[in-house]
Amino acid sequence: MIEGKPERKKLRCAAIGVGRMGQHHARVYAQMPDVELVGVYDASPERAREIADKFECDVFETLEAAVAAGLDAVSIAVPTIYHKEMAEPFLRAGIACLIEKPLAQDPDEAEAIKTIADESGAVLMVGHIERFNPIMRALARATAEGLTITPRFMEVQRVSPMTFRSVDIGVVYDMGIHDLDVVISLMGGREPDRIEASGVSVITEHEDLCNARLTWDLGEDQGVCVANLTFSRLALKTERVTRITSEDAYIKIDYGKKTGTLIRRVANEAQMGEVREQLAHGLDLTSLKWDELVNIEDLQVDDGEPIVKEIESFLDSVRSGQRPIIDAEAGLANVRTAQRIVEAIRESLPKSMATR
Repeated sequence: MIEGKPERKKLRCAAIGVGRMGQHHARVYAQMPDVELVGVYDASPERAREIADKFECDVFETLEAAVAAGLDAVSIAVPTIYHKEMAEPFLRAGIACLIEKPLAQDPDEAEAIKTIADESGAVLMVGHIERFNPIMRALARATAEGLTITPRFMEVQRVSPMTFRSVDIGVVYDMGIHDLDVVISLMGGREPDRIEASGVSVITEHEDLCNARLTWDLGEDQGVCVANLTFSRLALKTERVTRITSEDAYIKIDYGKKTGTLIRRVANEAQMGEVREQLAHGLDLTSLKWDELVNIEDLQVDDGEPIVKEIESFLDSVRSGQRPIIDAEAGLANVRTAQRIVEAIRESLPKSMATR
């Protein structure tokens, strides 16, 4: 204990589902100094025992045993179709839940989970981990230091080769949900007013490629904002890039490379004014090099692991009782928007394909 500071209560935590993502939740809980990883639960007893032995904790043979274990918080990292079934007993018992994205498989189920949490008062956070990517944290620091982002156009590319995971859902719920969370948060949590989309099913029975155009009507004084999003799990390479054109800045975010560039309008106003004046006088500027003319800043990125930062944020809310950064309402907005995109894809298809 640091002298002069009271020792924090050790939170009793568990991981429900310890597959590809859940094992990392268990690892992080086990490594935190002010957390006790009490136990894990998984549909596969062998897998549960493997992870429990690795991190020296108990195996819960049933959900009832986990609920009765005096837990403060759990991570729910099971397939999306089981989120409500797994989370409900914990939420009703007042145990905080960090539910991996997406919150649910459809808006009705997401709304049901939110209602249960609201009724019990339990903390509920949705694990949209891209918000905790180092580059997004760098952007958050820049805005805290005075950068104003009023998006006018956003362009998103999230493509990768097929991994044959999450084939029970389409690419929108599988991959695109990350970017829906980011763009909706940049719009202050507001869902788009209009959605147009097209998509194609190639390998699975769901859409494997999708392009969606999201439009926000901001009123006569502010115009509109448009986001153009492309998702594919049939690409030959992985690319996760977002470009934001704002009234005051242009931002490029590369999630994979963990790099970001920023061009501020105010930092370039003088030279832009000079260029406009020269163009007005008919001067030949073809020898100018644009990338040398513009003042480009690199976003300052730290090396914190996203899942550690995510769980730290979740547990801060558990300790304080404050609303999580990605609460049930945000998770529900993301699911509603994803469902609207899927429905727009169906509407764009010929009747013979839409009914398959």
